[in-house]
Amino acid sequence: MHTVSNKAHNDIMVLINTALLQKLSVLNGVFETLIELIHFPPHSEARQKASRGPWNHSSTMGFVLTSLFNESPMHVFLFSMVVLVYILAIAGNAAMVLLTWADTRLHTPMYFLLSQLSFLDIFFTSVTVPKMIVAFLFGWTGISFGGCGAQMFFFMFLGAAECILLALMAYDRYVAICNPLRYPVLMSHQVCLLMVMASWLGGSLNASIQTSLTLQFPYCGSRKIAHFFCEVPSLLMLACADTEVYEQVLFVTGVVVLLVPIAFITTSYVLILAAVLQMHSVEGRRKALATCSSHLTVVNLFYGPLVYTYMLPASYHSPGQDDVVSVFYTVLTPLLNPVIYSLRNKEVAGAIKKVTGKCGVSRNA
Repeated sequence: MHTVSNKAHNDIMVLINTALLQKLSVLNGVFETLIELIHFPPHSEARQKASRGPWNHSSTMGFVLTSLFNESPMHVFLFSMVVLVYILAIAGNAAMVLLTWADTRLHTPMYFLLSQLSFLDIFFTSVTVPKMIVAFLFGWTGISFGGCGAQMFFFMFLGAAECILLALMAYDRYVAICNPLRYPVLMSHQVCLLMVMASWLGGSLNASIQTSLTLQFPYCGSRKIAHFFCEVPSLLMLACADTEVYEQVLFVTGVVVLLVPIAFITTSYVLILAAVLQMHSVEGRRKALATCSSHLTVVNLFYGPLVYTYMLPASYHSPGQDDVVSVFYTVLTPLLNPVIYSLRNKEVAGAIKKVTGKCGVSRNA
């Protein structure tokens, strides 16, 4: 009996010691966590670096986008304005496409290219704004790795295609003013189609290169993108690899897609200005300058923010400034393009009056 009681006593002591060791290990883990939180706050850069674990497209993890607006009354008002501008941009560009198709007076190379610009703007603004709206209304700020890649691809594709198309539209104005007798040959329907195809192919090539190179990097524990959509500069900040070489490639691509078209546009308009100054007709000068000023305004509105985003060094950027600039060329510019062309061109204004007149007649009938 004494032997059995000693054995039972020993078993009880072993169980007690085991339980105490487990409790001590738990408390030790808690103290280590508290010490880590004191030295590395949850949102600090040091803690993010310490907790980074590489992951990529093979992982089920995605990204988290920063919402552009919060729940304050002022932000609700700004959100409502963005939604209104987005709806007006879609309606304005769709109207421009329909007007060009419906009115025979607009069946010219200039307005054909303008309709293609409006067509690109419809999809360009729709790549980012609907996701932003859903994130604000329902809190769905997450985006999968594949969804982020798709958004980045179509944004780069449509943006580069629009850059190329704007440069080709400058060539159209150059031919119309400097070589008016050869305009039907140099700007035939086949040439216009080739211009549109060149812009689409150039945009797809640019997007394929940029997206594939960006997504090949391993990304780390911090999945929060400091932007309201997946844009290359913001995504590169999460890469846990040296991106210096790729940033140089991105700069070279920016030179090809942005600065080369800007140089082409500048050269075209220098030649146009020289030709306009030689005109003897005041009416001819006024008309030439009116059509050119519309295109130049659109070029400045579109290229300016893109040069800031993709050509300036990272030290010149901040998340707040990048958000404002991105809103400008993803929301405001697509709205302003049809407005600028409709206000500056009598043909477009005449087509709008013609269509509205027909609608009024049909309603009265």
